[in-house]
Amino acid sequence: MTALSGTALITGASAGIGAIYADRLAKRGCDLILAARNGERLEQVASHIRRTTGVSVEIIAVDLGTPTGQRLLADRLRDDARITMLVNNAGFGSTAPFLDSDPDVMAQMIELNVAAVARLANAAAKAFAARQEGTIINMASIAAIAPRILNGVYGGTKAFVLALSQSLHEELAPKGVRVQVVLPGATATDFWAISGTAVETLPQHIVMSPGAVVDAALAGLDLGELVTIPSLPDTADWHAADGAREALLPNLSRVSPAARYGLDGDPGTEA
Repeated sequence: MTALSGTALITGASAGIGAIYADRLAKRGCDLILAARNGERLEQVASHIRRTTGVSVEIIAVDLGTPTGQRLLADRLRDDARITMLVNNAGFGSTAPFLDSDPDVMAQMIELNVAAVARLANAAAKAFAARQEGTIINMASIAAIAPRILNGVYGGTKAFVLALSQSLHEELAPKGVRVQVVLPGATATDFWAISGTAVETLPQHIVMSPGAVVDAALAGLDLGELVTIPSLPDTADWHAADGAREALLPNLSRVSPAARYGLDGDPGTEA
């Protein structure tokens, strides 16, 4: 287990995976800034951590589903040189079919799962790159690579988080900034109740505890993984899938359409 220093800013830290990250990072030596909408629950988490670990814990009650809330935390990331880690964990999902979904709820999901993640990652990336150190952890989901499960908009938001993280890694690794994206499967948190399905109705052999998810994610961080899938037995399977995607690249942009379309004539000519 790698000891850590500096301050970690964790979003969605009042319960579930975010609260476990707070506990585990405090035990590794990190001071904490915990952000979520529910200030009372945040204080409960913070008080327990202060009492059991002695690290400094600040709370910020903020709604990251709004641009105002996003800007508040982005400014903090830019201005506070003590912050060495961002855990981009806040988000929510849905298990409703797309045809049954409320478009206003879907818009709220995109605002929190995509816009907030991107704005905070951008602020952290700029600050960390300027200092040539720092870590960004983005919380995605297996829905990012399994779009047939759960709600399609939710899967789309998590595919965005995966793509953003892979791009950030390419851009930031030469500047000394680490990026990790975590893709949990079904996890025993209040995510399920909020999304419309009781976790008790799921096959229990597929449901992991939030503590196990975070412990695996931090073990993956220690191993230097860019993509961590806590339940995947063999990382070679992920690398094979990602390698297949990379193998497509030379043929994804060419001067002529593929021969299978049967289009004759010079490239780019108009009929």
